[in-house]
Amino acid sequence: MSTIVEREQFPVARLNRECFCIGADLDALRDWLQQDLAQRGFSKPVVETHPHLFSALPVFVSREHVTRMRSVIGAVESVVALPAYQAAILDRAPAIARFTPGPHGVFFGYDFHLGDVGPQLIEINTNAGGALLNAELGRAQRACCDEVRDLMTGPVDVAALENRLYRMFLEEWRLARGDTPLARVAIVDEAPAEQYLFPEFLLFQRLFEARGVHAVITGPSQLEWRDGLLRCGGERIDLVYNRLTDFYFERPEHAALREAYLSGAAVVTPHPRAHALYANKRNLALLIDEERLQSWGASQETIATLRSGIPPTRAVDPADAERLWSERKALFFKPASGFGSRGSYRGDKLTRKVFAEILDGDYVAQALVPPSERLMRDAQTLRALKMDLRNYVYDGEVQLIAARLYQGQTTNFRTPGGGFAPVFYPPAQQTLGRSALER
Repeated sequence: MSTIVEREQFPVARLNRECFCIGADLDALRDWLQQDLAQRGFSKPVVETHPHLFSALPVFVSREHVTRMRSVIGAVESVVALPAYQAAILDRAPAIARFTPGPHGVFFGYDFHLGDVGPQLIEINTNAGGALLNAELGRAQRACCDEVRDLMTGPVDVAALENRLYRMFLEEWRLARGDTPLARVAIVDEAPAEQYLFPEFLLFQRLFEARGVHAVITGPSQLEWRDGLLRCGGERIDLVYNRLTDFYFERPEHAALREAYLSGAAVVTPHPRAHALYANKRNLALLIDEERLQSWGASQETIATLRSGIPPTRAVDPADAERLWSERKALFFKPASGFGSRGSYRGDKLTRKVFAEILDGDYVAQALVPPSERLMRDAQTLRALKMDLRNYVYDGEVQLIAARLYQGQTTNFRTPGGGFAPVFYPPAQQTLGRSALER
């Protein structure tokens, strides 16, 4: 087998095909996680409730890809900071998005596929889940090959990442409240105990309480707006870690949270303004519109980075139905304000009925960027899993890169051998020799 060198075009593709000697001790991970969660009342075994949450194998990417993803993220952040861009976006956004709360918003998720021309940003999320779970996954990594282990940069130290994530919430609080101590946090989602990532809510509760901040996990119906304060169980809530997918608090049951947010009585993160500026998928079409980017004051370098790092994306217009149908096999259709791949369709899988529903909805059509693959070995059989890469970002800084392995049209946690996977990449100028790949 030939030597893999970092300067090659795709130096780690072979590792994703042929390296199986580094991975996670899933049994140990599940034991650690189960013991931790059991202390908080999560009694069912994680292996039964979440059998495909974690993959045993990591994903390898090149340093060039990591650098490129960070360049695209930086370019997006620089455009979002432009007053003209904000004005254009907020002019068509719900009124609540025009409220400026102060904080940046936690856990932006920049999701990439590794296309033939390098990383392609397929979407941005503003309440990306999984960061703490991936931290737990990082501590379970093991390698039977020291050469690979020592040459690859992988998941950060768990304690260091937890401290960084906690400081992120403190920074959100500081931006809104200065030096006032943070006392109570609410982790809010619809029916939280029924959410697939509920175990992560429990990990966040532990994260806060271990640092002296009381944390409650609750649904929005348990929140009250009373006497100018947001309360839960009668107690004042200082900060809301918002996991809701009603991004603009439009449902009646979210009225208390909406009032607390707009009045500034509670710090809410992530918030409606962040979703409007970053996560609406119509924004991707604007981020590659050279003429508009120039008129807003974006630099030529920024424009070039965005146009090469975001696949062609356009809003679905019923007047363009005939052309969209004829080109559908090369397109992926997504709801502009969707989440979690719901309502998303590969064009080659579309029926006329579904296509008619897309035309009546608020959708974008994005050039299809096939995901790259990670091979896993079952006994003597090789099986291909698709992968995407998620960059967890705060205030423009990448905190963690994780992968999701899956089969099917979109990411899911139903694929045997799939789930969250850590990402490893070589330090600059390193070479992986024959022995590292043949063990």
